[in-house]
Amino acid sequence: MIGFSMKRLAATVALVAQSLAAQSPEQRAVDYLAKETPRWFKENACFSCHNNGDAARALYTASRRGYSVPQEALADTTQWLRKPLDWDNNHGDPGFSDKKLARIQFAAALVEAYESGMIRDHDTVTKAAESLVSYQEADGSWLVDAGSVGSPATYGTALATYMALRTLNAAAGDRVKQVQTKANAWINKLAPRSILEQSVVLLTSPSPAVITQLLSAQSSDGGWGPYPTSPAEPFDTAVALIALQNLKQPEAVGRGRAFLIAHQEKSGGWPETTRPPGAQSYAEHISTTAWATIALILTDSKP
Repeated sequence: MIGFSMKRLAATVALVAQSLAAQSPEQRAVDYLAKETPRWFKENACFSCHNNGDAARALYTASRRGYSVPQEALADTTQWLRKPLDWDNNHGDPGFSDKKLARIQFAAALVEAYESGMIRDHDTVTKAAESLVSYQEADGSWLVDAGSVGSPATYGTALATYMALRTLNAAAGDRVKQVQTKANAWINKLAPRSILEQSVVLLTSPSPAVITQLLSAQSSDGGWGPYPTSPAEPFDTAVALIALQNLKQPEAVGRGRAFLIAHQEKSGGWPETTRPPGAQSYAEHISTTAWATIALILTDSKP
């Protein structure tokens, strides 16, 4: 009897291992985020930029592209995103809250929810876009994490400006047209030094010179770091892949995908990219995983 039970256990373990092996890296990442995304609100009674912003955005993207996403994983977040005028009334710790950044991240998730069909009211997108206007600097940027290259959960000014602009573009109304123009002008004047800045430029305009810069910065292992000579990190690699996805660079994209897949954890997530590297942060872990998931989904030729 003991021998029979051990055989059944071994067979079960083998089936689980076989099932995991059969899953795509994209679906494994989606399954992981589907468990993690609702956890923050359940455990902290507030909505976070990393779980309900970045991670939810990844799940909406996955749903739009045909991956399996359980409805319950996004139920609380979807209700929250439907009320952009209430986003400042979150119950998080004020010492760890940046209302400007939170609005940019929640608005970006809202845009994906709208494009995936889970939120159908375009007026909600417009309200979210209009709520970003007062945070725009005179030069056209959204100043976030000043002086930093930017991280998965804090973005930095260049990435924050692009993500705000993406919401404004989705709203596409006369009331935000001038704000869009200023944001585009700021990005067009940007002399990109970091991988994030190069990626932002390419996400708005396919500059041949910047494409060359980004491709030349790809490391021998296929990834990108925060700067051209830095060791590769999952976050910087993910943003670079998103920037390159439609620029007919299959070799670079294939190598970047291989880097992300090689660094995916057994859980389905990715180790956090932090500034400086090597630190531990749940927020950065979830946001890193979200960006890596989106990058793999958008560059997956077999969704």
